[in-house]
Amino acid sequence: MTIDQPVDRNQLQKKYGIIGESPVLKQALDKVVQVAPTEITVLLNGETGVGKDVTARVIHDLSKRSVNNLVIVNCGAIPEGIIESELFGHEKGSFTGAHEARMGYFEQADGGTIFLDEVVDTPKNVQVKLLRILESGEFFRVGSSKLRKVDVRVIAASNKDMWKSVEKGDFREDLFYRLNTVNIAIPPLRERNEDILLIFRKFVSDFAKKYDSVFRGMSDEARRLLLSYRWPGNIRELRNVAEQLVVLEKSRFVDEEVLRKYLKGRQKLGSPDNLPMLFGQDDDQRESFQASHNNDMRLIYQALLDMKSDMSDMKRMMGTLFYNSFRGGNVPKPLPSPAQYGYKEDSRGKPDDPSEMMVGMAPYSDIDYDDESGDPEESTESGDMAETENTSQPGVQSHGDAPAGADSLNDDQREVMELFDAEDLPSLEDVEKFLIERALKKYHGNRRKAARILGMSERTLYRKIDQYELV
Repeated sequence: MTIDQPVDRNQLQKKYGIIGESPVLKQALDKVVQVAPTEITVLLNGETGVGKDVTARVIHDLSKRSVNNLVIVNCGAIPEGIIESELFGHEKGSFTGAHEARMGYFEQADGGTIFLDEVVDTPKNVQVKLLRILESGEFFRVGSSKLRKVDVRVIAASNKDMWKSVEKGDFREDLFYRLNTVNIAIPPLRERNEDILLIFRKFVSDFAKKYDSVFRGMSDEARRLLLSYRWPGNIRELRNVAEQLVVLEKSRFVDEEVLRKYLKGRQKLGSPDNLPMLFGQDDDQRESFQASHNNDMRLIYQALLDMKSDMSDMKRMMGTLFYNSFRGGNVPKPLPSPAQYGYKEDSRGKPDDPSEMMVGMAPYSDIDYDDESGDPEESTESGDMAETENTSQPGVQSHGDAPAGADSLNDDQREVMELFDAEDLPSLEDVEKFLIERALKKYHGNRRKAARILGMSERTLYRKIDQYELV
């Protein structure tokens, strides 16, 4: 296959191992074939694991630059302090450790193609130089005043919404428009439902040969689960699952229970990323999903249980915030024992939830949020407890009254109060985002202190910051 000959999509898919017959995949490949022979800049959009690197290689191989280098750069994996040197090179002695002159990736790709994966993660000072090299091909090495020039075609990619980064001021708008000359969306696996089994069979066949193993097949229920799973890791995750099944379930028939052990995704079952797709994308798929109604209901119940657990965690976070806010503490403190404030143990012999104690301190002290019905109800006991607390703790009032000394509340405390004084209570996600923002602001971006005051691990906090796109 040469660039002078018409490109057959089937041959293209076979050559690069691109499996699938879904319309969205065909549409993306047709666009790739159209733009590949040109010199136009291409922006690939798609989630992690959809095959953006394979797409970039196809574009390069179908272009007139295929005889020269394709240089692949993951901008998100290069530390901010050295990314400029990596991309544009440096001169000897330009910084500590620069023992000799070095070509950057753009010089290595001269005459060919450079693929900038996760380009949205590049720092602002590097974005300026990227814009210049896109416009004129000119750049300076780090530590040099000599103007250099290269002839490079740029293919960029991102797994994030780049326009949101532009709106937040993290990415230059002029660079966005320059990169976004032609946009090709690589569809996620969940939008290619008809391709999942085809890809899975290919992976299983390849791994069975590689490991000299035998795959005995899977039940109809397992196939339906394979189709209903959301695949947050896309093709990369499907590949890993197939490899694990071939190696760890050697010569065993895979049923739904066995398969479920390997569908873990990035988070626990029932999380927003991994909730199953309860309906297919056509009538036949809907009928097959209706046949597994009981399985779907079990997953829904599991999700509800997980949500209940998340609510408990959120209450603890709220309790911690109220406690620290009204005490005016400047450093995170562990919650005190409820016994110190005269709270009794519950019927199970365990101390009351600290968050309940804090609800008693908050203006809404007569609302019982632990009622099993899930509806807030007025609780005489909690109201009495709150009233008792008000007599022993200065600055705390009963339901409907502002805390004593309300005029002296600081901005953070006022914002907390206003969030819950609204006519419509905020969603759990809004509250969580709000708490994380306030904690990060309070401790000037110190994530360790913020995680401690929020009652979560640093790893969880980092994941939440990424989920809510907080910087």
